[in-house]
Amino acid sequence: MSISVSQLELTKAIEPTVSPTAPEQAELVIKPRRGWIAVDWRELWNHRELLYFLVWRDVKVRYKQAVLGIAWAVLAPVLTVSVFSFIFGAKGANLGSSLPGELKNNTSLFIFAGMIPWMFISQSISNGGMSLVNQQNLLSKIYMPRLFIPASTIGSGLVDMFISFGVFFVWMMIRGYAPSPQMVLLPLLVLLTLLLSTGMAFVLSAMTVTYRDLRFLIPFITQIGMWLSFVVVPFRSMNVAAAGTTSGTPTQFGSKLAWAELLNPFFGIIDAYRSAMFPGWGWKPWHLLASVVWTLAILAFGLFYFRKTERRFADIA
Repeated sequence: MSISVSQLELTKAIEPTVSPTAPEQAELVIKPRRGWIAVDWRELWNHRELLYFLVWRDVKVRYKQAVLGIAWAVLAPVLTVSVFSFIFGAKGANLGSSLPGELKNNTSLFIFAGMIPWMFISQSISNGGMSLVNQQNLLSKIYMPRLFIPASTIGSGLVDMFISFGVFFVWMMIRGYAPSPQMVLLPLLVLLTLLLSTGMAFVLSAMTVTYRDLRFLIPFITQIGMWLSFVVVPFRSMNVAAAGTTSGTPTQFGSKLAWAELLNPFFGIIDAYRSAMFPGWGWKPWHLLASVVWTLAILAFGLFYFRKTERRFADIA
């Protein structure tokens, strides 16, 4: 097969010419970083639209091809509150006697006020903790800010939380209950709940990738946490039940229980929701302060622990 002169000249023109005296390029060595890795806030901000699409994807997938669609976000809290109201509102349970003022005849409102933040927290722990394991293709095939994966489950749960708030306010109007003026503090409590749930999702999602048997512990955390946080029953009734005298003065057991709740990051937030919604439900400032401290500590630890273990995600996912 003959090659014309014009083709040879064209080939020589395309080939790069390397000067024998040209300096050699510097060798680039990529090594894994050691220790704690700081959060790249600029990268997160530049990819903020990706977080929005991940949240929107989770919302659509949850209610896609469902019989009732978005109505499940309304039925879930209503059915849960109805069941607990039937159980604890019975005469034998005597839940209303431990509630102040008009809440004695509105046990369903009391339970609903605690279930709104707890359903959001439990959903964030469950979905956020399993988010990396359930989306392994995003870890091994493409690069993206991986903090967005558990954070997107928090955003989708926030949509359900706002719907639950709407149902709660309608329920409050039907029952004829006047809300507390301190309800204006609810946005701050929602922000605190969001930060705590995000920190828990970061910690559990990173640990679940490394320790796969942790997935069996997550449902236990949500179940036992509801009762330890007094989501359904009032904390003050437990103190009265622990009273050793007829005057209703709490014994040493009740005092120790109150101190033990300072170690529970959820209790102060759950109780603060009721304090903001109901005029007769007093604030517990020390428990709320403990929840704030726990929230900041869990969020900071979750961010840096996630970044520290992120380097191994693609290998062990």
